[in-house]
Amino acid sequence: MSHPTTRVLAMLELLQANHRMRGGELARRLGVDERTVRRYASRLEDLGVPVTADRGPHGGYRLLPGYKLPPLMLTDDEAAAVVLGLLAARRTGLTGAATESALAKVQRVLPAALRDRVQALRDTLGFTAPARDAAAPGTLPDTAAVLTLAAAARERRRVRMRYRSWRGEDTERDLDAYGLVFHSGRWYVTGHDHRSGEVRTFRVDRVVSAEPGDARYEVPGDADPVRDVTLSLARVPYAHEVEVLLDAGLDEARRRVPATVATLTEEPGGGVLLAARAERLDGMARMLAGLGFPFTVRRPDELRGHVRDLAQTLAEQAER
Repeated sequence: MSHPTTRVLAMLELLQANHRMRGGELARRLGVDERTVRRYASRLEDLGVPVTADRGPHGGYRLLPGYKLPPLMLTDDEAAAVVLGLLAARRTGLTGAATESALAKVQRVLPAALRDRVQALRDTLGFTAPARDAAAPGTLPDTAAVLTLAAAARERRRVRMRYRSWRGEDTERDLDAYGLVFHSGRWYVTGHDHRSGEVRTFRVDRVVSAEPGDARYEVPGDADPVRDVTLSLARVPYAHEVEVLLDAGLDEARRRVPATVATLTEEPGGGVLLAARAERLDGMARMLAGLGFPFTVRRPDELRGHVRDLAQTLAEQAER
C-alpha cells in the first residue's frame, strides 16, 4: 500500500468499519506516522468526507454519524480525467447519449466541493476540433455488437455475423476478428472474412447481429487492424483513379497525406507514387497544390486540365 491516495482511501474504509479509531492505531494499520494520519484526515475533509478529530485520552478520528461512503470516490485528478475522457468521447462521436447519463452519474456521487470544480471544467472547456454528431442516424452502432466483436477478437473466437451492405442487402458471414478501429466518427471491425476468403473491413453500425461460436483461430503476426482499415477506406471506389509522382521523401509525404486519402509508395528512381481514387478531379487538384511538393501527373490526363484551371484561377486572384 505505497501510493498516498490508496492509503487515504484505506483510512476512509477503516473509519467506516470502526466507530472511532485512535491516531496511533490508524498509523500502525496504514504503515505511516501520526502526522501523516492528520494530513490524510485533512485530505478527506477536502474531498467532502466529514472526519472529526476528538482530543483527550479517549479521543481519535471518526466519521460523523450517518455518513456513508458514496459508491464512487475519486481524487481531483481522477475526476478530471474521467470527465475529460467522457467529454472527448462525446466530441469525437465515440459515444452517444450514454455520455450525458454517465457524466450525470459521476457528478451526482462526487462530494459537493469537487462536483462544483468538475462542473466549472465542463462549463469553461473548449475544443479546437469540430464536434461530430454521434447521434445522427446510422452513425452509432449497437453497443452489444461492439462488445461482442471486441470480446471475440480478444478471445480469438469466430463470429457468425449478419451484415447489411450499403445497398440494404443482408449476408451471413463467419469472421475471424482481428480488432476494432474507431475512425472519423465510425466504428470498424477488420479480420478474415470466410465468405470472401480475404481480410475485410466492415462498418459495425451495419452489423445486424453477431454471435460468437466455438471455432478458434490464430491472428497472423503481420495483422494490423488500423492499417487494414485505413487502406480499405483509401480503396473505396470513386469515379477516377489517380496516380501522381511526388517529388518528396516517403516520410515527408506521409506527414502530409493521410493513409485514408491515398496509398504512398516509394519509387525506385526517386520520389513517391501517390495512388488514390477521387470523386472530383478539381478537388484532387486542390489537394495536390496544398501539399507544396512538385509533382507529375501520371493519370488521368484530365487531371492536368484541372491543375491548369486552378493555376489560372490563383493567378487571377493574385492580380486583384
